[in-house]
Order: sequence, then structure tokens, then C-alpha cells
Amino acid sequence: MSLAMSKEELADYLAAVFPQVKEDFAIDDLTEDTITMRLLTAERHLRPGGTVSGPSMFALADVCVYAMVLARLGPMALAVTTNCSMDFMRKPEGGAQMVAKCRLLKLGRSLAVGDILMFSEGSSKPVARATMTYSIPPIGSAAASAG
Repeated sequence: MSLAMSKEELADYLAAVFPQVKEDFAIDDLTEDTITMRLLTAERHLRPGGTVSGPSMFALADVCVYAMVLARLGPMALAVTTNCSMDFMRKPEGGAQMVAKCRLLKLGRSLAVGDILMFSEGSSKPVARATMTYSIPPIGSAAASAG
């Protein structure tokens, strides 16, 4: 299956639909099965000690899978998170942006599953890993067409 949205179209759509967080995330790369995004780390994303907080890393993982589903299916407000498993493996480097590499493992009619590895920018050692499952409403439903 090919992409329904380009990197630029996806970024524009996310900024329009979620203006409250448009300054938080950037798309670095988009392919048919992967997306690389970053958390544009600001003071509000940090926990005491100056490292990126767990909730901010969760948000990055969540937006990665959501964006990947949109990129494949098109600009519809359709998918919702139904499950997340997240492992925090090491402390993020202080002040560094978080980079997430997401791979879409499954895109079916009703479910999408993505795997995300997160890194402190410039490091090759993962900080966290998440697996997210999204529910996709049936085409024609009110949720699928709200976009």
C-alpha cells in the first residue's frame, strides 16, 4: 500500500487538527512503513533533573503511530489508541530532543499496530520502546468521516 499523504501534507494536517501541540513535534522522515519524528523538547516536557518526562515520551510514541496511520489512510480523524506497552530503558540525555523511529507492523481494517524506538538526539542507545495499537472505525462511520 502506498502513502495517502506526503510528509508535508501530514505535517500541515496535524498542525491544523491539533494546533495545541503543533510546536511539539516535527516529522523528519516518512516512508511507506516508517516515520521518524522528534519531540521539540521545551521546558514543559522536562521532569525534575532536566530530562524528558515519561508522559512526553508517551505522547511522542502515540503521535508517531497516529501519524503513520494517517499517512497510509488519508486525512481523517479516525484512529484511537486502544493499547500501549512501553519500556523505559535508560535516562534521556538532559536537554536533548527525543527522536522516535516508528515502524508500522500491521494496518488492517480495524486495527493498526506500530513499534517505536526512542533515542536522545545524537545517541544510538534507545531510551524507550513502545508498541501501540490503534482501533480504526469502519469506513462510513461518524468517527471515520470526522476530519
